[in-house]
Amino acid sequence: MSYDENNIFAKILRDEVPCKKIYEDDFVLSFHDINPQKKIHALVIPKGKYVDLDDFSLNASTDEIVGLLKGINTVAKKLGISIETGKGYRALTNISEHGGQEVPHLHFHLFGGERVGKMVE
Repeated sequence: MSYDENNIFAKILRDEVPCKKIYEDDFVLSFHDINPQKKIHALVIPKGKYVDLDDFSLNASTDEIVGLLKGINTVAKKLGISIETGKGYRALTNISEHGGQEVPHLHFHLFGGERVGKMVE
């Protein structure tokens, strides 16, 4: 899967498509999922053009990697689901076709606010 400049997350990053923003800094943008699967369902995406976690881990700078991980934690705290502010959450990213990835831009789903359930069904 190659990076598509016209994927929905690229459009959101360029402000061509609106989102319900939760958090933004130099490295990440977070917003509510438009089709939530749990009580709380947010997305955290890096601002760089990375297809998936493999692409990101091979090509991102150390600052981008740290920024993404800290961004996920910041969003979890803002949503009240981190272990410091809530009862925990699941962070999930899909990689390529067999992993179920639909949008060719790295993104993490954060699920919380209720018991998430089985890892894989």
